[in-house]
Amino acid sequence: MRALRARLRHLQETSREDGTAVVEFLGTAVVLLVPTVYLVLVLGRLQAAAFAVDGAAREGVRAALVAGENDRDPELSAAAAVRIALGDQGVGGDDVLTLTCAPRCDRPGATVTARVALVVDLPLVPVFVRDRMTLGFPVSAVASGRVDDFVDAG
Repeated sequence: MRALRARLRHLQETSREDGTAVVEFLGTAVVLLVPTVYLVLVLGRLQAAAFAVDGAAREGVRAALVAGENDRDPELSAAAAVRIALGDQGVGGDDVLTLTCAPRCDRPGATVTARVALVVDLPLVPVFVRDRMTLGFPVSAVASGRVDDFVDAG
């Protein structure tokens, strides 16, 4: 009888702990894994935007330099190049380009500078939250180039 009672007590004590390791593991995994995955998403989006604005600024300068040589509007050419470069990376925005030319974009030796700046929104944030507060990171890049000294100044 004593052995049976001891066996029953042992079974009751061990049965209370059955399955708790799985629950604890799942709870810990959710608490640690969800923020880590979200952090990776945010950093990936920021890195993609940084690459996009850097490439867009370089392409904007190149387009402005070539447009000045071919008697086209440098600002329109640069804006089109920036739009294409940002679209290739899946990033978009309006009025992200600031183009400056010193003294003029078509003068030999002039410096053309393109600045591309945009705000990257956090992923998976609902629209009603985004409407109430700013949840974005500003990303910008600057590139400059020089008009060739041997360009026909018209």
